[in-house]
Amino acid sequence: MPCTSIDILQYNPISLVYTTMETQALSGLNPADFQKEIDGKKTNLFFLRNIQGNEVAITNYGGTIVAIMVPDRDGKHTNVIQAHDNIDACINSPEPFLSTLVGRYGNRIARGRFQLNGKEYRLSVNNGPNHLHGGPTGFHARVWDAEQIGAQTLVLRYVSSYYEEGFPGELSMTVRYTWTDENELVIDYRGTTNKKTVVNMTSHGFFSLQGLGNPTPTAMDTVCEINADFYIPIDETCIPTGEVRKVEGTPFDFRTPHVVGERIDDPNDEQIKNGAGYDHCFVLNKKEVGELSFAAKIKEPVSGRTMEVYTTEPGMQFYSDNWANGFPGYHGATFGRRSALCFEAQHFPDSPNKPHFPSVVLNPGEVYTQKTVYKFGVEA
Repeated sequence: MPCTSIDILQYNPISLVYTTMETQALSGLNPADFQKEIDGKKTNLFFLRNIQGNEVAITNYGGTIVAIMVPDRDGKHTNVIQAHDNIDACINSPEPFLSTLVGRYGNRIARGRFQLNGKEYRLSVNNGPNHLHGGPTGFHARVWDAEQIGAQTLVLRYVSSYYEEGFPGELSMTVRYTWTDENELVIDYRGTTNKKTVVNMTSHGFFSLQGLGNPTPTAMDTVCEINADFYIPIDETCIPTGEVRKVEGTPFDFRTPHVVGERIDDPNDEQIKNGAGYDHCFVLNKKEVGELSFAAKIKEPVSGRTMEVYTTEPGMQFYSDNWANGFPGYHGATFGRRSALCFEAQHFPDSPNKPHFPSVVLNPGEVYTQKTVYKFGVEA
């Protein structure tokens, strides 16, 4: 069950690092600050802790990960994911998808329209001319039913009604978070529908491996590797052109490790301009469809912290946090432009309108599944 004892807490306002005496709440978060009733359903905060004493905190409002407490090379813990420290701030965040679940459809659908069985479905438009991340009242803004199973597992469930945000079919979704003793945050997704629909779930974690602060340090010195020979070009509204392009010879070639900020403002690359930096889906190298395989790795040079990503998904959106404006969050931290990196495992953007992309259609009797792993470590 969640730890609620946070009586004795020492706080360093410079580094935003928390240490505890009689409590194991490394994050310093108080469940009472996350308790609210919304449309008859109650929100709360849940802690997952592994044998090493490291901690993940998740609220059932939008399945938002509000803390990942892991040590640096000197053993000092800090929160490495951008989030808020109370439920009202989560609800009213300037970044509505800040480290939340995303659904029914992660990423963009052109003009908020697609056809299924010859019928056109119209979705809300909330990103220029396009639909983004399930719309303004998507899964990130819903209260999920929560069940904590032991110290290291949280299960969330939500039933999305027919025509919610314009999508067909009633979708029953289960998301399981497991925090392993190897510092792996494993996210398992499972969904079924009563009518033909489209599904593309993801978790939109904004990772800042150096830790949160005021201001949170830039993520541009982070070294990044992405296991992809191809990526998906976009137009000026961030919709895929339909092409699948080689990363070779472009700023998108992370097949060997590169510093993220090294090529992010390349004035000669049209795709960099279209995304205002990195905001592109990478086509992950796979031996078999649906295999759980290595997708990416980042290393933060100041702290020595690392994060590896593994997923069953065919794609991963790499987003360099290009639009943050310094808004406030967790315990006085502020989140400025390019202070975080996102690795959103998913199918490709606008797949309902691109028949040659891997299908996102879910039929009655089928089961949607996805597994993504974020593994944290330290290197010298």
